[in-house]
Amino acid sequence: MFKNIKLVTFLALALTLFPAASYAQMKVGFVNLGKVIEKAPQGEAAAKKIEAEFSPRSNALRKKQKKIQGLENDLEKNALVMKASERSKKEAEITKLQRSLKREADEFNEDINLRRNEKLKILQKVVREAVNEVGKENNFDIILAEGVLHVSDKADITDLVLKKLSSK
Repeated sequence: MFKNIKLVTFLALALTLFPAASYAQMKVGFVNLGKVIEKAPQGEAAAKKIEAEFSPRSNALRKKQKKIQGLENDLEKNALVMKASERSKKEAEITKLQRSLKREADEFNEDINLRRNEKLKILQKVVREAVNEVGKENNFDIILAEGVLHVSDKADITDLVLKKLSSK
């Protein structure tokens, strides 16, 4: 009877100590995903591509804004010498242009945000693949990203991931 109790106690003690010993051997890394996404060459290339794609629309919106400002300045300067009907007509034209500009700006912002989200999704997939490759190449058991309160420089593998992305 005592032999069984001793055996059970020994096994319970061994099982509780075994996981602790295996955790001490684990290799853990951390990746700052925000930094990786910001500095990855693929992210910079995507940003330039988006800028090139949307710059004509952005320029058109700026031109429209300048036109509205010109009309507002003209109205302000000449309001005292204009007939009331002419002034009302000019104000209505400015209001119509402002509404149109706001609508176009909202559509522009929505379109550019959609495109950024598409590119970000692709970039996140590439980053995830690079993190997995770095993890396998360097024999990491766990690689953490978000929600970490403290990381030593020894565990931070962000630069390794950036190097991996630069080589792609």
